Amino acid sequence: MTEKILRTKIQETVEKARAANPLAPSITNTVTQDFVANAQLAVGGSAAMFYLPDEGETMSQIAPALYLNLGTLMPFYAETIPRTLRALKKFSTPFVLDPVGIGFGELRTELFLQMKNFPPTIIRGNASEIIALAKLWGLNDSETGKVRGVDSTDTVNAAKNSAAILAKFTGGAVAVSGVEDLITDGEIFIYSTGGSAFLSKITGSGCALGGVTAIYAAVAEPLTAALTGTVIFNCAAACAEKLTDAPASFKVKFLDELYKIDAAEVAENPLRIEAAK
Repeated sequence: MTEKILRTKIQETVEKARAANPLAPSITNTVTQDFVANAQLAVGGSAAMFYLPDEGETMSQIAPALYLNLGTLMPFYAETIPRTLRALKKFSTPFVLDPVGIGFGELRTELFLQMKNFPPTIIRGNASEIIALAKLWGLNDSETGKVRGVDSTDTVNAAKNSAAILAKFTGGAVAVSGVEDLITDGEIFIYSTGGSAFLSKITGSGCALGGVTAIYAAVAEPLTAALTGTVIFNCAAACAEKLTDAPASFKVKFLDELYKIDAAEVAENPLRIEAAK
């Protein structure tokens, strides 16, 4: 796929989401629900948060895409997540997984293990989370990732092989967040730059990116959706940083830029493409 085609797809995806107002419900980190919902609204989507098993089954049937993030795990998710996963598979509904907190606790580990049988359409996480998920699923033992809370201790390039293996296994796409973000379907590797250091100074930027990626998964194929989510975040964050010098005001400006930014400008954000060797 050429760079020109990718940029055209990015612009079209931004425009389609704004025109279609797709619903992408979330099971997400309770600390960051407000940010996730507002980011989804800012890019033209619609948001809803759910918790209960029957809600997951209903949302899987009526929504064009879902977002699953187990950042703050509730005991009843032991029932909600498996029932939601079965419904997602039954209705062929795309979903984005953020494997935040992977490796912490028996229930979270068991739920992530179950997801191997219900592969996500898009996996979005930091480098250590991507490495840890590939290892948990028995797909790659050559890389060792160590998660510190919700933070990565590994570089994006350290997760490159795990990301490719996961993408090939799921048949979808994987996005690895870092100083330079990596998006892959296992065949091509796309690097996106931009963003802002302030993203690491506000709670929930990664969760919000997952939610926005789910909005795009409702209107585009996995690689394009993952790429568009990453690129619009990098572009909007770079613009917002020019307008402020502190985290709280940056968060407000960032949401404003997600809402205002031109689709053509998003498509022109710096990209670097590598083919699989």
